[in-house]
Amino acid sequence: MIDLTRAVDLSSEESIELWRVTNDGVMGGLSEGCMLFDHDHGVFSGHISLENNGGFSSVFRPVKGVPKKLHSIQIDVEGDGKCYQLRAVVFDNGYCLAYKQDFETIVGQRQVFTFPLTDFKASFRGRLISNAPILASSDVREVGLLVNNHEAGEFALSVFRIEFLES
Repeated sequence: MIDLTRAVDLSSEESIELWRVTNDGVMGGLSEGCMLFDHDHGVFSGHISLENNGGFSSVFRPVKGVPKKLHSIQIDVEGDGKCYQLRAVVFDNGYCLAYKQDFETIVGQRQVFTFPLTDFKASFRGRLISNAPILASSDVREVGLLVNNHEAGEFALSVFRIEFLES
């Protein structure tokens, strides 16, 4: 795991190599995605296929040492007009819960989104978990991104910053 104070490092080829990809191939799908390095930021990109019940791609990166009492996550991105999810992963009683927050991008426009941790929705294998505890910054073990638009085609999201904030 990577030690994290507040921000996820996206500034080097080595930092990008820490991201792992999970595509819909885990369910028989044919989508492909990756996280690449481009000068000073990461690019989550690929192709979504709806064949074989497919339709999503995701990338995750381990983190540790997220301070307690941080209350939001801020992302700085430039998108392609698609909807994405920011995900914060916790491990609870042997289960991996992904807390998710949707955000809509505008083609070619750099945007900064700030999401309170209390607004994240817990899910397990795509199903919402209504009785899950509120997301706490110190419980986060991975951060990630997911695209699941139920549309076939190319996608690309430039990611300049992912940072945990006090407010």
